[in-house]
Amino acid sequence: MDLTKRGSGILLHPTSLPGAFGGGVFGADACKFVDWLVSAGQTYWQVLPLGEIGPGNSPYMSSSAFAGSLLLIDLSELASQGWLSHEDLAPHQEFRTDRIDFALIQPYRMERLRRAARNFFANRNEHVFWLYEEYCSAESVWLEDYALFMTIAEYEHWRDWDQWPKNLALRDPQALLNVKMSYPDEIGFWKFCQWCFSRQWTKLKQYANERGVRIIGDVPIFVAYQSADVWAHQGLFELDANGRPSVVAGVPPDYFSETGQLWGNPLYRWDIHEETGFAWWIARLRHALQIADLVRIDHFRGFAAYWEVPADAPNAITGKWVPGPGEKLFEAFEKTFPTLPVIAEDLGLITPDVIELRDRFKLPGMRILQFAFGDGDINHFLPHHYVQNTVAYTGTHDNDTSIGWWSTLSDHERAFAQHYLASDGRAINWDMMRALSKSLANLVVFPMQDVLGLSSEHRMNFPGQPTGNWEWRFSWDQVRPEHTMALAMMSAENGRGPAGG
Repeated sequence: MDLTKRGSGILLHPTSLPGAFGGGVFGADACKFVDWLVSAGQTYWQVLPLGEIGPGNSPYMSSSAFAGSLLLIDLSELASQGWLSHEDLAPHQEFRTDRIDFALIQPYRMERLRRAARNFFANRNEHVFWLYEEYCSAESVWLEDYALFMTIAEYEHWRDWDQWPKNLALRDPQALLNVKMSYPDEIGFWKFCQWCFSRQWTKLKQYANERGVRIIGDVPIFVAYQSADVWAHQGLFELDANGRPSVVAGVPPDYFSETGQLWGNPLYRWDIHEETGFAWWIARLRHALQIADLVRIDHFRGFAAYWEVPADAPNAITGKWVPGPGEKLFEAFEKTFPTLPVIAEDLGLITPDVIELRDRFKLPGMRILQFAFGDGDINHFLPHHYVQNTVAYTGTHDNDTSIGWWSTLSDHERAFAQHYLASDGRAINWDMMRALSKSLANLVVFPMQDVLGLSSEHRMNFPGQPTGNWEWRFSWDQVRPEHTMALAMMSAENGRGPAGG
């Protein structure tokens, strides 16, 4: 992926798309969004992780580093295949167009996916079934463990896997064989859903690529404890004799939290990963680059050094820095992949070793304009400090909307921002977007909320806040022609349109 050309894109998770099923899916509205990107002169669509959601509905705490989210599957497409009826598509009367109610959509979707799976297996079309089996074979390295894990987890009422019967928790071969023999329909259900996700996403990505829109994916550095990956590869993670994490991931006190953030993910045994030639990580990145054109690796600084917190700590204050795999991992990537289309999320407490690792492999870093106005002209988030090999944002999914951010600034910060941006503040979101578009950064990305001029209540995520995140959706009546025209003109004027990008 060539990031040496200038481009512009929009940050929007597919769950935020309009649609009838309570949350965005890989359907007609997703294609309509691609068409809108083209009309607005945009050449990139950045998404959040596309995996299953975890605690707090976070896409960063998935039950698998490889599987896709079942909530993104378009039920209309399943009906077009004959696996659901027209009546199955009737939306729940309490679905909202502006927010996702996960407690409503999850049972609604799962019930219909199970109906679709039953019909698929009961009315076997040989050609279509062959495509399903071909997918299962191609993805068997992770799909077998994932389907087994989800089947057992369902049977065990979603208790953490270390609470399962010991022979299942420790993956006794005979015990796993017994599950396969006893629950073939359930295992088939989870595989069927992943096949549907893959078919629909592949078609949508192709639709985007054919229209000059490239997909930026997102790879969380860590995985959830309650995941097929940790259960299936226990030796790759810092676990005690009972299979519980001995230490967990987090970040020290920072801009977002005075007590740091206690993420709780198990940490990697990097020495064991190195002994395997980083095989699991290579498989993970290969899979990520199959479903996206380039990927942002979240918390890149954790590869240089990561914040290790005792598993029983109440917060992240008592953690310590521990060296990561550093260049060894990325050298293994370089040997495997002809190019390394990776964006390094180099935010937070960035030390010289992080910069050295990023630059050693010529990876573009990130710049957030909302962070720019506290320290005068020296702040490296100010656009005049950008280098070309940079991806610049007004804010990310973790930030407030730009209009919301503007309302919280101190008088000093606001005065400096107004002077720097030559802005009267009345359209601060557009003034910020223009400053980025004019900058040297090869790629600029704007959250959809900033394009639409939305306030704090439309924020996607508030780090450290356990509930109320990941729920925002937009509707098509919020997208006005002047938004589309202004974006297209701005991108064209700064050499970021389809011809320039």
